[in-house]
Amino acid sequence: MIRLAAFLSGALFGLGLVISDMANPARVLAFLDVAGKWDPSLALVMAGALIPSAIAYRWVRARNAPVLAAALHIPRQRQIDRHLVIGAAVFGIGWGLAGVCPGPAVALLATGQTFALVFAAAMVVGMLLHWLIYHFRTTEGSP
Repeated sequence: MIRLAAFLSGALFGLGLVISDMANPARVLAFLDVAGKWDPSLALVMAGALIPSAIAYRWVRARNAPVLAAALHIPRQRQIDRHLVIGAAVFGIGWGLAGVCPGPAVALLATGQTFALVFAAAMVVGMLLHWLIYHFRTTEGSP
């Protein structure tokens, strides 16, 4: 049941990206072009998404347990550290260069565009590299 809920949530998210045209790299790059022909539509979509998200987050936090899991998995880290800053910078640079981030990239796969396939492949390679680096760093001192 939890996999079905995850799939439906992801499908709804992807549909929202497509309907709002946020899977269109040109639209995202126009939002990032504050010195040129700036397009504020991405800011409006983000604001529109934050409102129901904030309400749902408060509702979930008020419950004793989640509906489809044994426990809530809410990050406890509140400190801004070097890893967070570097990760945010890399994400932002990639978003600015390509005009897509992971969510829209997955939605764009349905179009079969070469750009989408190359971006998704590079994203998967980056995730695997991160996993390998993290895995070796955390198991380095173990017997």
